[in-house]
Amino acid sequence: MAKVLMKGNEAIGEAAIRAGCKNYFAYPITPQSEVAEYLAKRMPEVDGVFVQGESEVAVGYMIFGAAGCGERVMTTSSSPGISLMSEALSYIAGARCPAVFVNIMRGGPGLGGILPSQGDYFQATKGGGHGDYRLLVMAPEGVQEAVEMTMKAFNLAEKYRGPVMILGDGLIGQMMEPVEFPENFDTTPTNKDDWATSGMDTRKSDKKNIVKSLFLDPKALNDHNLLLKSNYERMKQEEILYEGYNTDADYKVLIVSYGTMSRVCKTAIDTMKAQGLEIGMIRPQTLFPFPEKAVHEAAVKASCSHVVSIELNMGQMVEDVDRCVKGQRPVTWYGECGGDIPTPEEIIDHVKSLLNN
Repeated sequence: MAKVLMKGNEAIGEAAIRAGCKNYFAYPITPQSEVAEYLAKRMPEVDGVFVQGESEVAVGYMIFGAAGCGERVMTTSSSPGISLMSEALSYIAGARCPAVFVNIMRGGPGLGGILPSQGDYFQATKGGGHGDYRLLVMAPEGVQEAVEMTMKAFNLAEKYRGPVMILGDGLIGQMMEPVEFPENFDTTPTNKDDWATSGMDTRKSDKKNIVKSLFLDPKALNDHNLLLKSNYERMKQEEILYEGYNTDADYKVLIVSYGTMSRVCKTAIDTMKAQGLEIGMIRPQTLFPFPEKAVHEAAVKASCSHVVSIELNMGQMVEDVDRCVKGQRPVTWYGECGGDIPTPEEIIDHVKSLLNN
């Protein structure tokens, strides 16, 4: 298929349709409202359903209902909206229902601002809602990767029977780039007859399927939570994705950055390389599971004297980076947290200041 020029939000909507999603529930919020606008038009064309809930709280439970039936279902929102959905997210994770959540982040806390931000790293990677659960979180750096991750998210949600989140930011949602949609993608929900409340017509046994997150017996709840934990451990073995940039060189400083911010870092790294200064970067593509081994091995390289986590927040991922480096190199944060994006020149100045201290 030839590449087409699409806005990030619209490309995410089209990717969901091409992944077989026929159920989309959402509530408008900047900077992701174009996904809802796009799918309001496209869903009827593919015999799909789009319902705008009266709030994000309602949308969360619409997602729970469709996911409990084993249908491919997605919502999109932005930071405060995801906060309102967090109660339902916990229920969906506890009931082991596959669903895709897309968070096109805006600045916070509170209402914050509508410009690009990465302030929801903690919210996404540490659970967000109540109880013991995790989300598999993927972070695209551009529109093409957002398309590929959105489509892949449906299969991963079914593989692990749980919610998967695409964590982008306002710039990815609003920018336009040429994209190509993967072809021959498997759009059929898998294994739903084993657990989903989809009726008895197509099942091979008369076993009743019950979807719930309520376990009053302590041992039953313990066993259930250990089953969830085993899934998260399996994700760490099978789903870690990251990109190494200029990591073959003998770099002086290692940058760890993701999403939109990593693209600016690449420009800064290329500029410094032309000036004779080697800088490496690890770009986590999955934020949970986090590429712990890759970050550690890149940080302790003999030529590397400093690690800096560059983020569009006041310093969140830096805590995971520091945990991975295990005190073997100094780890610091650099970034913006009000909606501005550091320029390549500002990153170059900061990196050089680390080397001069």
